[in-house]
Amino acid sequence: MEQRRATAAEPDLISSALARNRLGIPSVVFFGVAGAAPLTVVIGGISTVYAVISGSVAAPVVYLVVAAILSLFTVGFVAMSRHIVNSGAFYSYISQGFGRVLGVAAAFVALPAYSMMQIGLFGLFGVVTASVLAALGITTSWVPCALVAWALVAVLGVLWVDLSGKVLGVLLALEIAVVVIYDSVMIGNPAGGSVTFTTLNPVQLLTPEVAAMLVLAIAGFVGFEATVVLSEEAKDPKRTIARATHISVIIAGLLLGISAWAMSVSTGPARIVAVAQQEKTNLVFALVGPHVPEILVTIGYLLFMTSIFAALLAFHAAVARYQFSLGREGVLPSVWGYTHPRTGAPVVGSIAQSVLALGVIVLYSFINADPLVYLFAWLTTIGGLGVLILMWAASAAVIAFFFKNPGRENLWRSKIAPVLAFFMLSLVLDATVIGLGDILQVPEGSTFRWIFPVGYAVAAALGMCWAFIMRRTRPHAYAVIGRGGDGRALIELPELARPHSHSVPVNSQMPSIR
Repeated sequence: MEQRRATAAEPDLISSALARNRLGIPSVVFFGVAGAAPLTVVIGGISTVYAVISGSVAAPVVYLVVAAILSLFTVGFVAMSRHIVNSGAFYSYISQGFGRVLGVAAAFVALPAYSMMQIGLFGLFGVVTASVLAALGITTSWVPCALVAWALVAVLGVLWVDLSGKVLGVLLALEIAVVVIYDSVMIGNPAGGSVTFTTLNPVQLLTPEVAAMLVLAIAGFVGFEATVVLSEEAKDPKRTIARATHISVIIAGLLLGISAWAMSVSTGPARIVAVAQQEKTNLVFALVGPHVPEILVTIGYLLFMTSIFAALLAFHAAVARYQFSLGREGVLPSVWGYTHPRTGAPVVGSIAQSVLALGVIVLYSFINADPLVYLFAWLTTIGGLGVLILMWAASAAVIAFFFKNPGRENLWRSKIAPVLAFFMLSLVLDATVIGLGDILQVPEGSTFRWIFPVGYAVAAALGMCWAFIMRRTRPHAYAVIGRGGDGRALIELPELARPHSHSVPVNSQMPSIR
C-alpha cells in the first residue's frame, strides 16, 4: 500500500504525454498565424514580391489565390485531423494514408525543413533588432541580438505551452492592429486622390510572372499548418484544430491580400514596382510615414521585431513536437519521446533544437556570412520548399486515407477538396522547384539550383531505408509509426512549481525508479 501511494504521489517523472487540454481555439490560432508572421510578410515579403517580379503587379490577387489554394488543402487536412490526433502532423497523416515507410520518409523531410525555417529567422531578427537599437543610439551586431532571442525561445520552449500561447496572443494582437492601421492609412491616402482596384483584377493571373509570384507568396503562409502539431495539447482537439486551422488561413490570407492591395493604392499601380525596388523592406514605413505620428512608425518597427520573435517561438514549438512524436514512436531514440510532467513540454526535442540553432548562429558569426541572405533568405526558402513538399504529399495522403476509410467524411471534405488541393499544390511545387535558383538569386548552372530538391529526395530515401531497418529489427516499434505511443515514465526532473496549474498525469501503474 505504501509503495502504491508513493508511486502515485510522484509526479516528477518524465512522461510521454504532452500537456492535455491546455490550448483553446484562440491559442492554437495564435501559433498558426504567428508562424505565418503576417507583419513580417507585409513588411518584407510583399515588398520583395513587387520588387523582384517587376513584370506584374498581381501580388494582391496572387496572395488571395494562394489563400484559396491553402483553404482547399485545409479542408481535407483538418478533416483528417478529426480522425488522427497526433503531434506528428504531416508525418502521421502520410503514415496513415500511404503506410509507415513513406511516413518515416516524410519525417526525415519535416525535421530539416521546419528546423531551417526556425533557425533562418534568427538572422532576420538579429538584423532588424540591431537596426532598431541603432536608431536608439546603441551600436551592436546582429549576433548578440540573435542570441538574446535564442535564449528567450530556449526558455519558453521548455515551459508551459499555454504560456507561449499567451505570449503569442499579445504579440499577434498588436501585430494585427498595426497592419490594419497601416492598411487604413495607405487606402485613405490613395495616389491621385482615388482608390483603384487594378491590382485585384483576376485577369492578371494569366501573365507569365504569376508562377514566380505564387512561389514567393506561398512562402508567406508557411507556418499555419503547425496548428495540427498542437492537436494533443488542445481542448477538444477534433473541434479545436479544425476551426483554428481554417481561421489561421483566413486571417493570414486577408491580411496579406489586403495589405498588398493597400500598397498599390498608396503608390498607384503604375508606380508600385519602382517604389518597392527603391524602398525595399522600408516600403510600408515610407508610405505611411508622412501620414501618421512618428511614434506609430517606431511602434511598427518594434512590432516587426516581435513578429519575427513570435514566428521563432511558433516554429520552435513545431520542431520540438515533431521530434517528440518521432521519439515516442521509436523513429528517433526514445529519450526524445518524453515530456516534463509539470510543463508538458517535449524537453529533449526543445533542447536539441536550441542547441542546433545556437551552433548555426555561432557558425555564421565566425564565417561572417550575410545573415539576411545566407541565414534568413536561404534557410527559410529551403525550409519552405520542404514544407511545401510535405503539404503536397499530405494532400495526396488525405485522398488515400479517405479512399481506404470511406464514409467518415462527406464527399467535399474527403474527395473533391483534397483532389483539387493536390492538383493546385502540384503546380505550385513544380514552379517552386523550377524557379528555386531564381528565388535564391544564384547564377545559371549553379549547383544550388538543384542540390536542395535532391537533398530532400535523399533525406526521404534515408527515411525509407530507416523504416525498412525498423521493420526488420524492431517490428514492435515499426508497428506504432504514425499511431502515437503509450504513456511511459523514464527519469526524474526537478519540480517546476506553477500556481493554479496541474501536472501532466503519469501512469500510476508505472513502478518508481527511485
